[in-house]
Amino acid sequence: MPFKALGLHPLILQAIQETGYTEPTPIQAAAIPEIISGNDLIGIAQTGTGKTAAFTLPLLHRLHAASPARKQATRTLVLAPTRELVVQIEENVKAYAKHVPIQITKVYGGVSERPQIQALRGGAEMVIATPGRLLDLMGQRCVDFSALEHLVLDEADRMLDMGFLPAIRRVVNSLPKKRQTLLFSATLSKEIESLTHEFQHHPKTVQIGRRSNPAETVTQLVYEVPRHLKTSLLCHLLSDPAMNMVLVFTRTKHGADRVARRLESIGVKTGTLHANRSQNQRLRALGDFRSGAIRVLIATDIASRGIDVDGISHVVNLDFPPQVEDYVHRIGRTGRANAIGDAISFICQDDHGSLRALERFIGRGIVRKKAEGFDYSAPEPPMSIEEQRRGRGDSQGGRRSQGGGGGGRRDGGGGRGQSSRGPRMAGARSR
Repeated sequence: MPFKALGLHPLILQAIQETGYTEPTPIQAAAIPEIISGNDLIGIAQTGTGKTAAFTLPLLHRLHAASPARKQATRTLVLAPTRELVVQIEENVKAYAKHVPIQITKVYGGVSERPQIQALRGGAEMVIATPGRLLDLMGQRCVDFSALEHLVLDEADRMLDMGFLPAIRRVVNSLPKKRQTLLFSATLSKEIESLTHEFQHHPKTVQIGRRSNPAETVTQLVYEVPRHLKTSLLCHLLSDPAMNMVLVFTRTKHGADRVARRLESIGVKTGTLHANRSQNQRLRALGDFRSGAIRVLIATDIASRGIDVDGISHVVNLDFPPQVEDYVHRIGRTGRANAIGDAISFICQDDHGSLRALERFIGRGIVRKKAEGFDYSAPEPPMSIEEQRRGRGDSQGGRRSQGGGGGGRRDGGGGRGQSSRGPRMAGARSR
């Protein structure tokens, strides 16, 4: 099915063509006509299936079709869990609105409020925001949602995980009751279903595939390695030039920094993405990763939300994730849009129970592999002075949590509330 069969405005179709896309993904083909028709919608699909375009394209169509008199008011609000995702959504909207002039404002914490306040008062038609900062500005009476027509809750499952439900309720309760509400999520849990009853009116449901099945184009491999040799094994694997655009996940932000220093010491250009990085540092790291200026990007789970980078060749779980949903989300960063990719997980003795839980969850075993030419019996390297000061816990992938994504920040830049999604992997430690 071509995009033109979905009823989108010709100027939007022109922008789609210029981005290089020729046909919609399944979630886009199913969701776009429903949204254009004005229905509330629940969209369930795994990472990398094109959910952002599934709501931005039809909303741009509806915004463009409005009378000029309505274009000075905020008519669309998109809520997202993290700053990175807000930036990603804005980039998508700008690309597709290339020939459809629309005022867009992004609102998130970690940067000055003043430019955001000025943009809001200037009459942005679309506001893309994290819940915490938006509530702050609403409390200062900087936002007027009296003319709002469309609300989008993007990555609703992750917003619940991060403890944003009270903030979301406060935002939604201040909006006009008569509106179109779109909810997108990777899972349809009981908590998400409860939200749909609370916020939506007779929504249509579009569900593509099952979240428990990672993208079919991703090859999954497991390397069993002593904890103290994880970083050494990563360095060894990076000698393969095929690993040319690698996203590495660590449990903690301090562990991410240590691994980055080790890779830089052997000449591998590396960036980091975690809660201790400023917004400008995060955007620079993502930009360098996209452009190829750095070969490896090391991230913690929360900071990774919103990484929408084409061409990632490998995802490496240096630390095995404690929840199966996090594993599926992580490996979804590669193999996007039907491209191929590899997902590699390093497994220690303590991770066996978690690995078995994951394999039960996805319904199949994951191939075990040994790295040729790597010395698995090498002794543990001596502690650096910094490691002695902090303790060795997370220096090689980390037992000890240092707040991997940050400490529950309201701006969506870090922190995780108590998770309610998916089964917790057997053997995962409470932290």
